[in-house]
Amino acid sequence: MASLRDIKNRISSTKKTSQITRAMQMVSASKLSRAELNAKAFVPYMDKIQDVVASIAQGSNETHPMMTTRPVAKTAYLVITSDRGLVGGYNSNILRTVMARIRQRHTSNDEFVILSVGRKGRDFFAKQGMTILESAIALPDHPTFADIKEITRKAVGMFSDGTYDEVYMYYNHFVSAIQQEVTEKKVLPLTDIQATGATASYEFDPSAEAILQVLLPQYAESLIFGAVLDGKASEHAASMTAMKSATDNASDLIDGLTLSYNRARQAAITQEITEIVGGAAALE
Repeated sequence: MASLRDIKNRISSTKKTSQITRAMQMVSASKLSRAELNAKAFVPYMDKIQDVVASIAQGSNETHPMMTTRPVAKTAYLVITSDRGLVGGYNSNILRTVMARIRQRHTSNDEFVILSVGRKGRDFFAKQGMTILESAIALPDHPTFADIKEITRKAVGMFSDGTYDEVYMYYNHFVSAIQQEVTEKKVLPLTDIQATGATASYEFDPSAEAILQVLLPQYAESLIFGAVLDGKASEHAASMTAMKSATDNASDLIDGLTLSYNRARQAAITQEITEIVGGAAALE
């Protein structure tokens, strides 16, 4: 049985841990507020560029290569995870889903490559012996497009030049502070672009094909950036939830240890009284 000193030391250390997790919960809550605003503020831009692309594509007489499905010889998977742990199942849920898809679609590591946003994903796939074409780590809590410019341009560029025949993206979609959904999105080819509202008729100068040549890569890159913003909001939400759970568990543990301490102390006092009474009786 643990001594009173041992129990007291455990209570003290658990209280300190609880203070740390509570502080981390508050920090994550603050970061979540801004990250959620960033993700939501990007949605109108994505809706508008999607409407423009859909309108131009409908007015074009030719189908752009980025919007055309071709036989798949090699696939690129862009996976968005966090750089740090302490985020509950945020990373493990994504990585489990990606691995299930890879096993389902491929028989050899030569058939696909990984583009990784986040240290956790990069390290995981490296341990699996998979080819990591490009990685972006140590992103700020509120990233800008410049922070992921290289990886987005590589993903789009290597599809455009025929190196890869399709690009899939995996990330956690922010639903609420307590719910995030692992999301799979086919980034390229852009075969399912639908307008979010009524499309408009345009006269193009230069041609619709020339405009799509510039706009489609930007649209694909914007899809990736939007997912990164969405993923950051989910990451902070997952961290906040995990730290709240850790704080609550610490509180329950402290209550249990305090009860054990009081019982042990009462038993010690009772033992002392018994020994005193027993000694006095022996002297009579």
